[in-house]
Amino acid sequence: MLQRQVQAKIFAKRNPEEEREAQEWIEQILGEKFQAPYEDALRDGQILCHLINKLAPGSVPKINTSGAQFKLMENIQKFQKAIMAYGVAELDVFQTVDLWEKKDISQITTTIFALGRTTYKHPEWQGPWLGPKPSEENKREFSDDVIAAGKTAIGLQAGTNKGATQAGQNMGAGRKIILNK
Repeated sequence: MLQRQVQAKIFAKRNPEEEREAQEWIEQILGEKFQAPYEDALRDGQILCHLINKLAPGSVPKINTSGAQFKLMENIQKFQKAIMAYGVAELDVFQTVDLWEKKDISQITTTIFALGRTTYKHPEWQGPWLGPKPSEENKREFSDDVIAAGKTAIGLQAGTNKGATQAGQNMGAGRKIILNK
């Protein structure tokens, strides 16, 4: 019973629109359509390895195309290592079992979107992109004169202005409490 509830909750996190978007992005980069449903096509890690090799050639030199389960799971681990080297934060990378055992497909989609956002940081990549462009740091340098002038300004966030407060201020009608006797 509990396991069914957990599975239902994980399945509810899936967003078919995002999965379709991620699939289309991968298909566009690889130049071929998936031959199976989304999670089945990605399961052995081959497509993912080909994807990172298109984004960063040579990232996964040897992709296992057949063999025991651990050989195919190795593809997933190679992909994970390669995308972290590409710049995807470890926090955004799914666990191998999420894909291999189809435990949390929404996490795979999240990772693909994180990879798509990371492509913006690589000027050698000319697109297509996936997801919004990440913001960039806009560091500002101020002269000593500007900093000194800022220190003379009165900070109103503190709630006072040279001791002035709103105490005693009375605007509009006052609130009256009438008790029925």
